[in-house]
Amino acid sequence: MRVITSPAARLGALVLMGVTLVGCASNDTDEERYDGIAERQLYEQGREALEEGSYTTAQNRLEAIDTRFPFGDYAEQAQLELIYTYYQIDDWESARAAASRFIRLHPNHAQVDYAYYMRGLAAWQAGRFSLEALKVIDISQRDLGATRDAYSDFTDLINRYPNSQYAPDARQRIVYLRNLLAEHELHVADFYLRKKAYLAAVERGRWIIENYPQSAATREALAVMVEGYMGLGMDDRANETLRVLIENDPDNDRLDGRRFEPKYVDGSLSA
Repeated sequence: MRVITSPAARLGALVLMGVTLVGCASNDTDEERYDGIAERQLYEQGREALEEGSYTTAQNRLEAIDTRFPFGDYAEQAQLELIYTYYQIDDWESARAAASRFIRLHPNHAQVDYAYYMRGLAAWQAGRFSLEALKVIDISQRDLGATRDAYSDFTDLINRYPNSQYAPDARQRIVYLRNLLAEHELHVADFYLRKKAYLAAVERGRWIIENYPQSAATREALAVMVEGYMGLGMDDRANETLRVLIENDPDNDRLDGRRFEPKYVDGSLSA
């Protein structure tokens, strides 16, 4: 057994022991805080705190119900209100986790559509905060992981519960998210064109059209494909795609009548 002999080592050990003891005491206090308090009383305290905007207090009470009374009369409602509480304190990761847990545990609950909606809303806020709070003017140029989650969650909601009271708002948000995600893909496609990765640009343009057909970016995706085919020397495919572009977007910035002016590839193309 190794014996700690140096003063510095002994001091470090004492500090570590003190931290450990404080942590244990804190955990004991947290666990004992609600001893003897009935589930209904905890729930009423949590609801009152929510109504007053005291979200930290509400979180403590609702979490206590979830821990101490997981099968109690107020357990399911407490879980739902925890989702909202986490959302209100900007803990969007916990809100999404709580919503996912509720969906998994109570797939047939009368308010499970609310959990789907709040899961999407938390992802929506996470995406906006991480990008717009950094004063990014065009958030479509940044990583959109949370935005994709929101799009997926809202799509889940309207597919599963098209008549939900939350569906109209979800549909409106999907329109915005669809355009944002499509614009992001256009930035990627433009990058490929600049790097002369023409096949990748064509594939990205096709992906936009197939996955976001209702977005405004689909017409610009056609222009990307025309230029990509030009870079590949595939004149027949370029002309075919150009005719589709002229038919669907005759005022496209890269068109001069029926002549296509690429951004990066040399030359021009006429249909």
